[in-house]
Amino acid sequence: MSISGRIVNHDAAFFYYICTLLQHSYIMPDPSKSIYTFQFALVCLSSFLFSASFNMLIPELPAYLTAMGGAEYKGLIIALFTLTAGISRPFSGKLTDTIGRVPVMAVGSLVCFVCGFMYPLLTTVAGFLFLRLVHGFSTGFKPTATAAYVADLVPKGKWGEAMGIHGICFSTGLAIGPAIGSTITAHYSINILFYCSSLFALMSIVILANMKETLPDKARFKFSHLKINRKDIFDWAVLPAVIIIFLTYISYGAILTVISDWSGHLGTSNKGLFFMVFTLTSLLIRFVAGKASDRHGRTLILRVSLGLLALAMFLIAIASSSLMLMLASALYGVATGMLSPTATAWTADLSNPEQRGKAMATMYISLEAGIGMGALLAGWLFVDDIAMIPVTFYCCSGITMLALVYLQFFYKAKTTA
Repeated sequence: MSISGRIVNHDAAFFYYICTLLQHSYIMPDPSKSIYTFQFALVCLSSFLFSASFNMLIPELPAYLTAMGGAEYKGLIIALFTLTAGISRPFSGKLTDTIGRVPVMAVGSLVCFVCGFMYPLLTTVAGFLFLRLVHGFSTGFKPTATAAYVADLVPKGKWGEAMGIHGICFSTGLAIGPAIGSTITAHYSINILFYCSSLFALMSIVILANMKETLPDKARFKFSHLKINRKDIFDWAVLPAVIIIFLTYISYGAILTVISDWSGHLGTSNKGLFFMVFTLTSLLIRFVAGKASDRHGRTLILRVSLGLLALAMFLIAIASSSLMLMLASALYGVATGMLSPTATAWTADLSNPEQRGKAMATMYISLEAGIGMGALLAGWLFVDDIAMIPVTFYCCSGITMLALVYLQFFYKAKTTA
């Protein structure tokens, strides 16, 4: 995401910020202002710390569970976490639109903080699996409210740019978290790792405590707010974005399931190299992709990213060497780096301002459903037969093309976005 352009005088920006705090009880975006405000910096830093907090545990948890005698439950480490993340989305969406963005973000970080301290205490397999179930609520709450907060904070014409920059911060936390976690465990102990995870979450909470609410008419929390009906689960206004996100994240589910086997088959000694390459290229392209969608329209950037994603899946399928696979990984990173901030901004475009939390929750539900469907598809086709992996990615390429066909021929834009 490019951050080029004139930067306003720092003293004037600071004076403007102080005046805004004194005159308003909540933040109103000014279209003439840069997105790079103090509040935007705070939400990005909070998201970085939050994503690093829960992801620094991932590389060490399988061995930790095995040491407790639960090796056969390794598959549940991610599955239970994702399950509660998905279940909590309708609740987080409703609460985001009712009690405010900041409290819901704080709940997500608070769950991470508490779970980090509980892992060393619940040292049975059952206790560990219970904590993974609870820990998942963190990602069900924090990202939903954060996306709504960013959309509130930034003028509509700069949503793509803002989502891209925020995505860089969140993804950077995801990327460096595992490295931090493994280093801490190697030099100290896994219990110290758990406490450091809590510390990162605590720092995220401290930052949130200094952020201004953007929901104008927030209500005090009542237990009745936890009552969910069908209207609270799905926002039909963002259906076009949901269709695109669901179809494209099927590919990611397949990659998570079989890419390690495919990498090993092609002679890649480090099976994590695929993820490192696509993460790097994804982060780099985000500097320009979101801003391009603000200037040239969401659907144009989405069409380009869908074409690149379908091509990347095809190249993964026909890869005959580790080098070719890494080139496909780089292209996949470019495609997803363009797609993610643009689709998030498009969801905000399509949503009603008073239901933005529900819209973002709907988007994340479709994302997680797509990942799950992709994992099921890959597992059903693969079944330990390496020859079926190309077929899996041919299917993913075809499914991505379906998304492109929908966007090109069936989607009827109601706005110019």
